[in-house]
Amino acid sequence: IAAESGLHARPAAMFVQAATKSGLAVTIGRPGEEPVDARSILSVMGLGAKKGETVELTAEGEGADDVLANLCTALETPSA
Repeated sequence: IAAESGLHARPAAMFVQAATKSGLAVTIGRPGEEPVDARSILSVMGLGAKKGETVELTAEGEGADDVLANLCTALETPSA
């Protein structure tokens, strides 16, 4: 997670919007923990992921690899 505020408020909203726009079932979670629906702002913010932490993403469906690559880039890019 590159955003200064972690996955809170604006960065979380932007991530959720991208996950939702993909049209695929996408999950996000901390390693070793139960993943949550990446299309749910409350679930994503509930992770409490902070700057520098690692998360795991999964996606299922056609184009999942591209979706995951784009979402990873979004998480690795500091937000304005």
